[in-house]
Amino acid sequence: MTFCERLIKVENKPAVSNFIRNIIIEDLQSGKVDQVVTRFPPEPNGYLHIGHAKSICLNFELADEFKGKTHLRFDDTNPVKEDVEFVESIKEDVKWLGFDWEALFFASDYFEDMYKKAVLLIKKGKAYVCDLSPEEIRATRGTLTEPGTESPYRNRSVEENLDLFERMRKGEFADGQKVLRAKIDMASPNINLRDPVLYRISHASHHNTGDKWCIYPMYAYAHPLEDAFEGVTHSICTLEFEDQRPLYDWVIRECETEHQPRQYEFARLNLTNTVMSKRKLKLLVDEKVVDGWDDPRMPTISGLRRKGYTPEAIRNFVRETGVAKNYGVVDVKMLEHFIREDLKLKAPRTMAVLRPLKVVITNYPEGQVEWLDAEINPENPEMGMRQIPFSREIYIEQDDFMENPPSKYFRLFPGNEVRLKHAYFIKCNDVVKDESGNVVELHCTYDPETKSGSGFTGRKVKGTIHWVEASQAAPAEFRLYEPLILDEEEEEEGKTFLDYINPHSLEVVQGFVEPNMKDAKPQDKFQFFRHGYFNVDPKNTRDGQLVFNLIVSLKSSFELKK
Repeated sequence: MTFCERLIKVENKPAVSNFIRNIIIEDLQSGKVDQVVTRFPPEPNGYLHIGHAKSICLNFELADEFKGKTHLRFDDTNPVKEDVEFVESIKEDVKWLGFDWEALFFASDYFEDMYKKAVLLIKKGKAYVCDLSPEEIRATRGTLTEPGTESPYRNRSVEENLDLFERMRKGEFADGQKVLRAKIDMASPNINLRDPVLYRISHASHHNTGDKWCIYPMYAYAHPLEDAFEGVTHSICTLEFEDQRPLYDWVIRECETEHQPRQYEFARLNLTNTVMSKRKLKLLVDEKVVDGWDDPRMPTISGLRRKGYTPEAIRNFVRETGVAKNYGVVDVKMLEHFIREDLKLKAPRTMAVLRPLKVVITNYPEGQVEWLDAEINPENPEMGMRQIPFSREIYIEQDDFMENPPSKYFRLFPGNEVRLKHAYFIKCNDVVKDESGNVVELHCTYDPETKSGSGFTGRKVKGTIHWVEASQAAPAEFRLYEPLILDEEEEEEGKTFLDYINPHSLEVVQGFVEPNMKDAKPQDKFQFFRHGYFNVDPKNTRDGQLVFNLIVSLKSSFELKK
């Protein structure tokens, strides 16, 4: 296929709005670029979240669509906050989402080249060593309406700056004692151009370079150079970096890089009831509000994976959100919609009782067990059938019985008859209570003529409930989740987001599942009849002890706009 034929093909491809894709098409048509090169450049100072998933999909899929390539690059310029744990988790998340990088890079691989470019800036009179403290630099930076004040060290000679910068590298100065600043314009209307810091001193061991360096480049200086060194054509980032684009272009121009990448910004992904700040997520972990970065209540990719989300669902979700310039908030129900859509044809149907109430079927033969046929997934007949045991004693949900029900209550109550899913009609005759008056057991009778699938039409019942056979049911723990954070839109003065933690974000209950689920493996997914989709927890499931995480409820009022 020729380039023009390929371009026509992608132009005709139906897609959600993506202005960056249109830019790439124009760049290819005009000959500005021969091959698209993108990159995903995380800082290894935490775990990736659902917002990063959007950037991952955008960068990898754009490059793939136009037969280009994508790099995975770690912007590891701050040794104090970075760790190998984060590096490995990021690589795992990217691969789990279904992508593989053309090449793996670290910003630290370029430290020597970056240092040489900084020396070039000094020689050109475009950078200087400054002795002001961080607080003094902030105080003299100015405001949006007032210009900044020039540093008293701004006009040091080139020779003095070269000497001081070399001594900074040799470790002769303490942390914070000196910095290297760009010499641009302290009166610029863009505060980012008011002599930003390019290098700071940090006597900290680096996860990749060890103790070789004690000066480290700032992200705003390192990032454009990394793009240039790697031949990136489209440096795609979120809108908060839009004001830094002039500095990005300044670094590329003044450092005289051979390749000149361009930066493009898009609106980041924001979700209702969801914290998307890595700093806040780290605080949740540090304060032990959650049990780690992979807690199923966290919006991290590892948390979503442990909860039971699939890479297909996440990819489809972020594609549907589109790529735009305008800020917006996406309803988290949209994300839930896509996991339902992905699992409805994949997940086996089965029954689980989360809050068990014992039922004795008094007219069923003692010691007898019969096996009933049940479809594995009625929406996907190719998945076949399963068999479930039925006997004299079963468990039903506590909520499926009321001693004194309101009108239009069609589940079990004294004298009422219901259908047991895949089994028979049963009628409640007696209620057994403990000393405190709590219902602990029901005595019912069944009608053997009403067996499911028998074609019985003699009478109808209005309620169908689920159940598990008592003697063979597998005990299980169920973890039920609600949003971790309540919406902060009405945050009161003096409060932090930790004051908006949902106290009901996790409920743990003990119940039973069908015996055929005893061999369920971590990350196996099921639809529990009337409850929702659940995932076998990979962290807490042990031999003989199943733990299920609620992925999402069965139904929602959310509808995807067409």
